[in-house]
Amino acid sequence: MSRQVTEAGSPPRYRQLADVLSREVRAQYSPGELLPSEAALSRRFGVNRHTVRRALDELVAAGMVTRHQGRGTQVVDRRLDYAVNAASKVTHNLAELGLATETCCLTQGLAVPPEAIAQRFARGPGESLLCVDTMRHVDRAPLLRLRHWFDPERVPGWLDRYRGGSTRALLDQHYGLRLRRSRVRLEAVQADADDSRMLQCARLAPLVVLTSDNVDADGRLVEISVSRARADRLAYHFDFPADERPQSHDDEGFS
Repeated sequence: MSRQVTEAGSPPRYRQLADVLSREVRAQYSPGELLPSEAALSRRFGVNRHTVRRALDELVAAGMVTRHQGRGTQVVDRRLDYAVNAASKVTHNLAELGLATETCCLTQGLAVPPEAIAQRFARGPGESLLCVDTMRHVDRAPLLRLRHWFDPERVPGWLDRYRGGSTRALLDQHYGLRLRRSRVRLEAVQADADDSRMLQCARLAPLVVLTSDNVDADGRLVEISVSRARADRLAYHFDFPADERPQSHDDEGFS
């Protein structure tokens, strides 16, 4: 890191160092590995050990590392920072982080959706939607369980075409649909037995669930996607352009 005095308005030195270290932890370290000692980091970045200690405090607070007396600072996860906005795509975002991804199709077919989702599609009781369950792996480790609910009338022949990979790419290539998020809901839940088995986490481990309404260019609902991710592996951040004002949908949430 630079030894120059921090310019007015820029983050403090320890925060800059924390950002560098967090990127390196995500890209270069595996759970259980130890970071270099505070003395080694101090020499490498040309800062005092107090600055290094404050930077590491940031990583501890973020749940990325833990300190062990006599052993040092140990990586506990590789939490990915996923940007959520109207046009963001999972595959594209992860590729920008330099991560190898793979999406496999678990099951797909017509199914009766939960009542809240049926209502969003203006479906009556007992009416079916196309349900597609996928699993997203990053660096061969499971990251996301995704359930996609589609209006089957908008994607005829889907079952003959989709065998895995990006659902967004198939929607674009075969149906001319470029979807954008119109609203999202984020909630915390505990892992059930299926989550534990498929995401390789403990039963009752914390998960983050992101539910997205995805619409076409005319604002018509095409898909509702529900993703379930381990909270220790994925963190969401939301981007709101200056000209967009977030609206509350507390009275229209999913059950």
